[in-house]
Amino acid sequence: MNFFLETLKVIVLLVYYLLESLVFLVVPVRKKNVSGEIVLITGAGSGIGRLLAVKFASLGATVVLWDISQEGLNCTVGLAKEKGAGRVHSYVCDCSKRQDIYRVADQVKKEVGDVSILINNAGVVVGKRFLDSPDSLVEKTMEVNTMAHFWTYKAFLPAMIAANHGHLVSIASYAGLCGASQIADYCASKFAAIGFAESIDMEMRSLRKTGVKTTIVCPYFINTGMFDGVKSKWLRMLPVLDPECVAERIISAVRQNQEIVLIPRIGYFLWFFKTFLPVKAAVLILEYLGLLDVMNTFKGRPKKE
Repeated sequence: MNFFLETLKVIVLLVYYLLESLVFLVVPVRKKNVSGEIVLITGAGSGIGRLLAVKFASLGATVVLWDISQEGLNCTVGLAKEKGAGRVHSYVCDCSKRQDIYRVADQVKKEVGDVSILINNAGVVVGKRFLDSPDSLVEKTMEVNTMAHFWTYKAFLPAMIAANHGHLVSIASYAGLCGASQIADYCASKFAAIGFAESIDMEMRSLRKTGVKTTIVCPYFINTGMFDGVKSKWLRMLPVLDPECVAERIISAVRQNQEIVLIPRIGYFLWFFKTFLPVKAAVLILEYLGLLDVMNTFKGRPKKE
């Protein structure tokens, strides 16, 4: 009898959640207020990190900026203050080094307070075929794109759990959902980042810490310079993304407590088809979309950046 009742309950709730998600496609969820929240953004000295910092500042949040570049941080601080940021703090931090993360995290907690929204945005890419990628750069990819998330969570998650309030945001990638040529290390790091974020979300649910939210963001290539040179085969279907639009989409997702965001939306269909299509069929679609050779024209940021 217990089996029957529990199975019936699951079926009813499953239908309800499916209908709920369909309703929210038409009727947007009310956005939460982030004014007064302490938002820490890694990789805030340029690109999406800089845009997120400026936008959160304009919403009244206290922004804490981490980057390896002091020059980049100074520029972001200036832009955030132009948008009326009341409290903006910047710290030079090498996210490839665990002890540096812990050291700067302690400094933030003493000087600013407990972080309530953590955005792991810092990322690096080699952009070479696997056998041509230097070991040191492969290690750096995993350290920045994956392991840094472990250490920032260890530093800031305990306070969120204690208060049952917080938001963990992982800026991942389409590359974390599907393997691609010439970015094996990058794909591996983003697959790992997604798996880690999902696991922590499950832990929060298991602990009944419903106030600690998780958002995983998976964009296609963004026109920030990190993937400079990459060209999309079908621009209407898979365009190289405008950074402003991506930043706005991330802010909306965080304020609506959206668990996973794929940008552009065609990614949801590609991700769904990948789960049941034969491998040859999936490869055929990837080839049609130009994703097998998309990195052939990759240049990346100039080394000085």
